Amino acid sequence: MNKVIAITGASSGIGLAIAQMLVEKKYTVYCLARNKPTDERINFIYCDVSNRDTIEFSISQIIEEQGRLDCIVNNAGVGISGPVEYEPADDIERIINVNLLGVVNSSAVALPHLRESKGMIVNISSVASEYPIPFQALYTATKAGVKGFSLALKNEVRPLGVRVTCLLPGDVKTDFTKNRVKANEEQDTVYRERVERSVARMEKDEQNGMSPWDIAAAVCKVIEKKNPPATFTVGAQYKLLRFLKRILPEKFINYILFKMYGK
Repeated sequence: MNKVIAITGASSGIGLAIAQMLVEKKYTVYCLARNKPTDERINFIYCDVSNRDTIEFSISQIIEEQGRLDCIVNNAGVGISGPVEYEPADDIERIINVNLLGVVNSSAVALPHLRESKGMIVNISSVASEYPIPFQALYTATKAGVKGFSLALKNEVRPLGVRVTCLLPGDVKTDFTKNRVKANEEQDTVYRERVERSVARMEKDEQNGMSPWDIAAAVCKVIEKKNPPATFTVGAQYKLLRFLKRILPEKFINYILFKMYGK
């Protein structure tokens, strides 16, 4: 039977690459996003993941059209850079609503249908959840929340036959870099020069990062597993970083991150 997969934020970047690769594998794919993808093979339903009502409408539309849902990939996300002290309250609320509450709400709405299909939830977190970069505190907090939420949810639904897995990608070259919201530099008289150096280095890392297709291939592979890992990464260097996190003192790792991105 043809499986039905919903992907939030699949109009561009990693989400679009995942959607296109799954379409090639003959899955029925729905993009739940505010913008329509250019690929006409991908079904589109308008959805703002910061609004639970639109999530409920989107999932109900899929069920009405297909009669089932086998997987949801919670990919939608936004980025904010800058010192916490100068972050506008509206930007703080938005990144929490999209990056964390969006994952929570999408998972909750999809779960009754995933119980029926014995399906899967794939949540996109970040290596930043384990390697917190200064001036990315809010992004780090939301992505750490996604990881923790995924691990807890996995054990909640394990006896029900629903699988949950969480991807921690490293640097990926997408438009996410240019779309990142930056704090008001005119107000910042304390951190400005350090922020500029930090963000410039981070954006250089991103633009030299992996292709979205690398991430898409890993997601497609894990979707087909009967027993997927609780968390997974893509790329040897990022797997090494996660291994080092287990054996090196946290204080030492945080100091290295300060030297690289905070000094």
